[in-house]
Amino acid sequence: MGWYDERLRKRLSSGTRVNGLVMTTLNTRNNERGVVLFMSLVMLLILTILGLSSVQTTSLQERMSRNARDTNLAFQAAESALRDGEDLVEGLVALTPFDAGTNGYYYENGPGVSPNWRDVSWAEAAPTDGNFLAADTAIAGVAGQPKYIVEHVMAVISDADALNLDNIGQDTGSGRTQIFRVTAYGVGGTQTARVMLQATYGKRF
Repeated sequence: MGWYDERLRKRLSSGTRVNGLVMTTLNTRNNERGVVLFMSLVMLLILTILGLSSVQTTSLQERMSRNARDTNLAFQAAESALRDGEDLVEGLVALTPFDAGTNGYYYENGPGVSPNWRDVSWAEAAPTDGNFLAADTAIAGVAGQPKYIVEHVMAVISDADALNLDNIGQDTGSGRTQIFRVTAYGVGGTQTARVMLQATYGKRF
């Protein structure tokens, strides 16, 4: 019977019909294993792409949040320096500090001349050359403390004193409002986040 068993095994492996039934070939099982492996690799590739996309999205959101916080911190620092500058103007009683044109006090430049706030070395940690004023209020968590300058813009004569050319009946300057511009500069947690604010302040003295 050995030769018969061998012939039957060959017929079964080739998928021939035995007793009216179609027998499954051995190659079909191997093909099925190949399809399962291919589908598994495809699914693994899809999961890898989804994972990488999720990581990139998370990293982008973290950078956006960090930049937004950095910018807000720089804005708050500049706002604090702006208030310090306004307090300084409020305490002025004369224009004498502006005569030297240094130490953060300037007269406004005329038309066609670069404004003072453009020429200030804001990136310096301290006013070594006296070109700006350090803010009185210290801000925690910033790469550099805020700073500011004050410019005298003009003197505005009130309506009641406009025709009194000789200032008869009152002291000189009592009917005038001095206009100042305060320019403040602040940075956030890094030097790349920079905010500059300006405010106009009027004071009569």
